[in-house]
Amino acid sequence: MDFITKVGSEIKDYFEDLAQLRITVFRDYPYLYEGSIAYEMEYLQTYAQSDLGFLFAVYDNDRMVGATTAIPLMDETEEVKLPFRTIGLDLNRIFYFGESILLKSHRGLGLGHRFFDEREAFAKSHGFEITTFCSVDRGENHELKPTDYRSNDVFWTKRGYTPQPNLVCEMSWVDIGQSQSTAKPLRFWLKTI
Repeated sequence: MDFITKVGSEIKDYFEDLAQLRITVFRDYPYLYEGSIAYEMEYLQTYAQSDLGFLFAVYDNDRMVGATTAIPLMDETEEVKLPFRTIGLDLNRIFYFGESILLKSHRGLGLGHRFFDEREAFAKSHGFEITTFCSVDRGENHELKPTDYRSNDVFWTKRGYTPQPNLVCEMSWVDIGQSQSTAKPLRFWLKTI
């Protein structure tokens, strides 16, 4: 496996691979994302436009099999910043972790930990004091929840993150099998680094 780290506008060269990986991984529960390359290309611009937009990716031969992104919270979209502003947190101290995605074939190899290590080290090296990410909340009884589904809550807790019930944003996307975009709640987790 090969690893790459890209920052800011360098990320643009990896949009296509990253977009395809996001669409593949986020089709699974709990995201159930009916993605499109056009939407992905627009979404990823936020990371490339930030001087500290961050991408760490894993390639197996010529295929991106895993990736993680991060960005200063101040450079994120308004929907992500709003919950922090609402409770009066200083956005300039916070580094936001975007996705952490990995094909099923490459899970269980320690790459999830590596993703957090890389993002946390990058954030700390640039003077950020808090890292955060959010995860979609589908509730306990969603009809498409697999019987063998295992959330990442234990993993995130072991990494030192704590869920923040008062920090919730909404994001909209089209679910698999649907034609209209609908809003979903995403709950934030925080860690002081």
